[in-house]
Amino acid sequence: MKKLFSLLFVLVLFSCNAVRVQYDYEKTTDFTSYTTYNYFSDIETGLSDLDTKRLLKALDIAMQSKGMLLSEEPDFYINIESKIYQTTNGNTVGVGVGGTGNSIGGGVSVGIPVGQPKMKREIAFDFVDTKKDALFWQAIGIDIYKENQTPEQRELHLHAIVNKVLDKYPPKVKKK
Repeated sequence: MKKLFSLLFVLVLFSCNAVRVQYDYEKTTDFTSYTTYNYFSDIETGLSDLDTKRLLKALDIAMQSKGMLLSEEPDFYINIESKIYQTTNGNTVGVGVGGTGNSIGGGVSVGIPVGQPKMKREIAFDFVDTKKDALFWQAIGIDIYKENQTPEQRELHLHAIVNKVLDKYPPKVKKK
């Protein structure tokens, strides 16, 4: 029961740190023709080896839940690239001094940053058609990166990212 409570707590904690996802896809693609996938053999995710294993495991689970099969001769390959970067803090306090007199004006203002800058992680997922050797779907997930996570927290967080990223795959293409 204690482990279940801890797991639920971590899930709620991570749900507060929303993953933002940007999608793009080739609008003429027939997504029903893709049933098998694999990863590029030279994939360089930019993650640690352990996090790469966690991410691929989470991706395999999510893809299989969508009816996709991991195959040696896939319909498409998946490439994953990530990077971590520091954002500038947009919160500032303004201090201003000004004065006028004898028709002379002037002023000085200074913005003082408040709070710490945040680390963010961006993970790009590219789906590339094996026959056409062309990108047909891409999602980029952006979230807050916390480097001091336990292995369990990392695994849960990567599952949350993958689920959010694949939430809109395949896209609902409007028919003309």
